[in-house]
Amino acid sequence: MDYSKSGMPNKAKNTPRHSEHNAKGSAKNPFGAQTAKVELLARMKAAAEAKKAAK
Repeated sequence: MDYSKSGMPNKAKNTPRHSEHNAKGSAKNPFGAQTAKVELLARMKAAAEAKKAAK
């Protein structure tokens, strides 16, 4: 008897277990969309000011 053909077939090995909530290409993170550098710098400066004020 050929036991190699019995049982369940093997699953694909390189598939993710679940999809990320903010994966590339989704509604929350579309392809090609990047945050503006000006917005990033403004957030960083605000965080620095808040940190200074807390001291």
